Amino acid sequence: MVRNSLKYVSWKDYKAVTTDLKQVYRSSTEDEALLELERFSEKWDDQYPQISKSWRTHWQNLNTLFN
Repeated sequence: MVRNSLKYVSWKDYKAVTTDLKQVYRSSTEDEALLELERFSEKWDDQYPQISKSWRTHWQNLNTLFN
């Protein structure tokens, strides 16, 4: 999922976006992950709205990381 998300990102933003996405998938609970995804969205949706949209669309599959 992360690799797929990063294909949309320019090289100049790559490190920052990666760092912010890590906060989502390294969260210890689903609620924390959703909060981090919201923070990610607030910061990056102007430039890369497809990333958070994709994560939300596939959340049913991703939430198994936190259970």
